[in-house]
Amino acid sequence: MDWDDLRIFLAVARSESLSAAGRQLKIDPATVGRRIARLEEAMGARLFVKSPQGYALTEEGTRLLPHAEGAEGALAGATEALSAPEGLTGQIRIGAPDGCANYLLPQVLAKICDENPGLEVQIVALPRVFNLSKREADMAISVSAPTAGRLSVQKITDYHLHLAASKNYLARMGAIRSLDDLKGRRIIGYIPDMIFDKELDYLAELGTQAVPLASNSVSVQFNWVRAGAGLAIVHDFAIPTAPEVTKLLAADFSLTRAFWLIRHEDDRRSVRLNRFAEALVQGVKREVTRLEALT
Repeated sequence: MDWDDLRIFLAVARSESLSAAGRQLKIDPATVGRRIARLEEAMGARLFVKSPQGYALTEEGTRLLPHAEGAEGALAGATEALSAPEGLTGQIRIGAPDGCANYLLPQVLAKICDENPGLEVQIVALPRVFNLSKREADMAISVSAPTAGRLSVQKITDYHLHLAASKNYLARMGAIRSLDDLKGRRIIGYIPDMIFDKELDYLAELGTQAVPLASNSVSVQFNWVRAGAGLAIVHDFAIPTAPEVTKLLAADFSLTRAFWLIRHEDDRRSVRLNRFAEALVQGVKREVTRLEALT
């Protein structure tokens, strides 16, 4: 079996498209198709089935996938072992929910890159779960720990959320001294049918479902708070970025959530990704602690 054929197999499995795999590998789609056909002939099995949605793995292809990924990881590990760079180099892509991506990762990753000038980092801030098997990212930060898939899961740290409002809003609309004072106030939160993780259903714990101002973006919600548009449950670590925003009813209502680092199981063989993951975990821990101490 030719490793190069397995590399093409992985590209098609992840992109579900001959043309997308070809763009990634810088070869034409017809060549991709011929190489897949050659691999299927060598394996004596059909690996993909074509559908209107693209190329989907057959049962045999699904069984081959972890072995191909294992070979990919072993080759990467061997290359790293021989090159043994003093600092981290190359490109690493991280998927993260936008609260973490906006208020924690920029400063954490800037420090890591300062210490490793050859490193290139990409942050993909999307309000959804990332598919690491399709290599949408090298690793992802999540607000819940997945229980299925060939994944490595590591808890990074707990973080806290509280009700918050701008000082301007409180001056206009009146102080809030108890949970009863929330009645009739305009609440800012997630679009209910776009909450992609139960850990983000903050308002259910507050006992309210009405969301007059809603967005799937934490940053949009926080900017509404800054503009004095209403109240929201916000990350404590975001509050220091906006001096005009103040925490409310800290003794009466608070939430604790956690960030988890999710990696593909085969990437545990990579010394480079292991070193980066450790720096990332320690950096996020320190930054959450530092920012929450300021609120």
